[in-house]
Amino acid sequence: MSSPHRPILFQPLQIRGLELKNRVVISPMCQHSALERGCAGAWHLVHLGKFALGGAGLIFVESTAVEQGARIGVRDLGLWSDEQVAPFKAIVDFVHQNGGAIGVQLAHAGRKAGSQALWEGGRALTMEQLQATGEPWRRIGPSAVAAGPEWSEPEALSLDGIADIRQMFVAAAERAERAGFDVLELHFGHGYLVASFLSPHSNRREDDYGGSRDNRMRLALEIARDVRAAWPKEKPLFVRISAVDGTENGWGLDDSVVLARALKEVGVDVIDCSSGGLSEETRNANVPRGLGFQVPFSERIRREADVMTQSVGVILDGHQAEAILQEGRADLVAVGRQALYDPYWAHHAAHALGYDLRFGGWPIQHGPWLAKRAPLMEQLQFTDNNTRSLNGSGR
Repeated sequence: MSSPHRPILFQPLQIRGLELKNRVVISPMCQHSALERGCAGAWHLVHLGKFALGGAGLIFVESTAVEQGARIGVRDLGLWSDEQVAPFKAIVDFVHQNGGAIGVQLAHAGRKAGSQALWEGGRALTMEQLQATGEPWRRIGPSAVAAGPEWSEPEALSLDGIADIRQMFVAAAERAERAGFDVLELHFGHGYLVASFLSPHSNRREDDYGGSRDNRMRLALEIARDVRAAWPKEKPLFVRISAVDGTENGWGLDDSVVLARALKEVGVDVIDCSSGGLSEETRNANVPRGLGFQVPFSERIRREADVMTQSVGVILDGHQAEAILQEGRADLVAVGRQALYDPYWAHHAAHALGYDLRFGGWPIQHGPWLAKRAPLMEQLQFTDNNTRSLNGSGR
């Protein structure tokens, strides 16, 4: 049972049959470091494993493609093939052995498929460059509307093509279950395939998948319903959305509330609230960035759609995260780049909040050493504070 003195951030959370040990989530972050054929390797084991050692309750694998030609970057992970299951299982097992839960984000990059790694510039590759890889790359979308000046015009999906995409998500979910993942997240944001169906700027269709908001939401709801049916009922299903897509008169927060209600009805448990990314020109438009800049999105969706939400975006320390939860603005707090800066973010947040001061939640290989050192560190801090006080009073 939870101690009344335990911060909400470090109280367990039950979602279906999964109990998370705390509310700290590591956000999915593209590493562009997959081995051949989209398989995870040693980099991903260390990258994700260190967050388990660092105390996070739930760790997400980066955007993982449901189709070979649907990756964001040319060295991104995938779950389009059975050979990709075993490498993931090794990572899942390590996280479980070290007290964490782990999820995978399934995605189809759509009209934004095929780009450089960030450290190479992150720019769109031409179709000629992609074809030179010898792999079946393709850019697809609801309509033949490019994602920006650097992007080639995508192929507008046929109804048969839409049916194929739905089945790809189901097949990837089934592989994720074989790998032992605890949670699935569907990536419906940042301008990728499903997000491009939601926005009237990228969706110019005149059939049942275009026009009205209900029609533009159709693919998102179909994929969520399909995956929910294939994914074990005791395991949670998350969806990441761009609560606002960053375009004028585009997909907005009112729309996201409606979508969140509908996703909950088909069995989605948590809405992961991000923003922006529909096209290159609008990546940051209309979304001023500051501390917790996306928290208002998770707060409103949580309140008006009556669904659990996850907040993400410039959440830097435990006090900030705890305040978000105390104020009822989200149920989970996700950290991304701040966790790259400090993989032990969760343990440090607990300490800063006055919880687990004797390192009992740390890995057994680490905690006893830190606890043994703690009296010395307290004495050194006491001595330093006294010295500062004396020096200050002598001026």
